[in-house]
Amino acid sequence: MPLLDLMALARLTVSSSNLTCFTCGILNVKSGACPEDCVFCAQSAHYGANAPVYAFLRPDEILSRVEAKLQDHHDYLGLVAGGRTLTEHDFDQLCQSAYLIRSRFDIRLCASIGSLHPERARALKQAGFTSCHHNLESAREYYKHICTTRQYEQRIETVKTAQAAGLRTCCGGLFGLGESFEHRCALALQVRELNVDSIPVNFLIPIKGTPLEKQHILPPEEALRTIAVFRLCNPYADLVICGGRLEALKSFKNMIFSAGANGVMLGDYLTRQGGLPGEDLQEMSTLGIR
Repeated sequence: MPLLDLMALARLTVSSSNLTCFTCGILNVKSGACPEDCVFCAQSAHYGANAPVYAFLRPDEILSRVEAKLQDHHDYLGLVAGGRTLTEHDFDQLCQSAYLIRSRFDIRLCASIGSLHPERARALKQAGFTSCHHNLESAREYYKHICTTRQYEQRIETVKTAQAAGLRTCCGGLFGLGESFEHRCALALQVRELNVDSIPVNFLIPIKGTPLEKQHILPPEEALRTIAVFRLCNPYADLVICGGRLEALKSFKNMIFSAGANGVMLGDYLTRQGGLPGEDLQEMSTLGIR
């Protein structure tokens, strides 16, 4: 199907599903030295990508950084901790941070902290988190090329654990890893089967030192087609475009809304600088989206 026709169908799906537009941002609260071997990740201890490395931030440090972040008008804010899972001490720090943030700001918080067991999922909800983020990264059939230190079923189980605790689930993937378009379609159907609430779509930014440092960035038309297919497969889930949006889409970066997205990440990524939130918000306003 021609790209514009596909995008028109995807945009019509957004309108008929009564989805509202939203923005989100992320704050890296623990960085680097991750034991996982995800081939795209600058924070993996298996590679020499030279990403920042620091221990879990204190709650007062997190609150200070959140205050600066919220000047960019985020609806959701994700607190992201690199690693397989958190120690008890770090998890307590995370929950304390959530209490502090929620006592000061009316913001929906999302936790991205690796593996999750039921007790911790319930504790996140009690602390004030509304969502849990945990990507599948790619289709089951292609996942073996992406990560060998965490099983695909473990990722699915983390999503189901968050759902059982009453948390919204944010689960998607990263594209441009060398996967086929059929793999992308398979992931779109996998997250549909999981009935997730929000689907983050990321595009690879090749990072020096990782196994994918020489991988080509997806061209804009392929990125837009991917977004449209995810929307058509998941008509009622939020679809938020995150990392790599500027690099993959370039001057087409705000055509994501024409392709079926209803959410966008503003500002910086985990280890890379992003765009200027004010510029994105102005363009969204011009388009009548926000």
